Amino acid sequence: MEVKKKDIRALTKEQLREFFVKQGDKAFRGNQVYEWLWQKSAYSFEDMTNISLETRQMLEANFVINHIKVDQMQRSADGTIKNAVRLHDDLIVESVLIPTATRTTACVSSQVGCSLDCRFCATSRLKRMRNLNPDEIYDQVVAIDNESRLYHNRSLSNIVFMGMGEPLMNYNNVLKAIDKITSPEGLGMSPKRIVVSTSGVPKMIKKMADDKVKFKLAVSLHSAIDEIRTSIMPFNATFPLNDLREALQYWYAATKNRITYEYVVWDAINDKRKDAEALVEFCKFAPSKVNLIEYNPIDDGEFQQASSKAIDMYVSVLEANNITVTVRRSRGKDIDAACGQLANKS
Repeated sequence: MEVKKKDIRALTKEQLREFFVKQGDKAFRGNQVYEWLWQKSAYSFEDMTNISLETRQMLEANFVINHIKVDQMQRSADGTIKNAVRLHDDLIVESVLIPTATRTTACVSSQVGCSLDCRFCATSRLKRMRNLNPDEIYDQVVAIDNESRLYHNRSLSNIVFMGMGEPLMNYNNVLKAIDKITSPEGLGMSPKRIVVSTSGVPKMIKKMADDKVKFKLAVSLHSAIDEIRTSIMPFNATFPLNDLREALQYWYAATKNRITYEYVVWDAINDKRKDAEALVEFCKFAPSKVNLIEYNPIDDGEFQQASSKAIDMYVSVLEANNITVTVRRSRGKDIDAACGQLANKS
């Protein structure tokens, strides 16, 4: 019977050191392998050129590197790149490189499909198959960093967890991935350049505060009126706005970090003055910033982008109340790479 090989990237550095000692080798060999796996993103044991052939063959016999493969890469007219990423079990997720004049941002996925049910999002229509492992999240970042260097002549500057899935429903693996991304033994990126976006899971927002995370938080809000939010994001019935606000107050008290709200304005859904005033009221308890996001259609026509007049109304109401607001234009719409469009289409 064939023995199933263990995923070597599931081991800590200490476990790798112990493994080599049990093999009668030196503990530092574990350090070497760990460096190849994370700092150098080795695809195979053959790549580990400062390790003897015999040792590489032993590793090959005992372990596997479940590396992702970019199955298809699409480039938008605006420079955005969308990757269809094949996982070791042949499931597919998508990740996106978003370039601007001054930086390149990786938008990465945390689940295959999504645990939540937002009616305006293409990903929510996919069945949630499983959570991504830390190395699968890490590999998306490495792939986009390589593309950023190749196509834009600079390394990746920012990461947003705004791809497929709800990051806080895969909390432990997301934190492990961020730990590797920010570690000097990994990619060495600053946690201040990482944003985790959640649709709002109060218990997990409090846990992030307790865990003293260093990355930034964004909340996909879209309405500050419970009835409306529940109609477009049905899970709001389970995690209502009062619970979300309490969790965000807890977050701010613990971290003193400004909260970003992601907010799409739709025609005839949340485009009235009462909607903007409710948003102002929701924002008041802590320093915050609102990103008004252009809506990206997902084919059925139920949701329509609000008029520019409605967007201008939101901006004026927010600014009159000293709340920072930006209007974000979508990138990569021509390749279904924009916010809310990730659904494994090509």
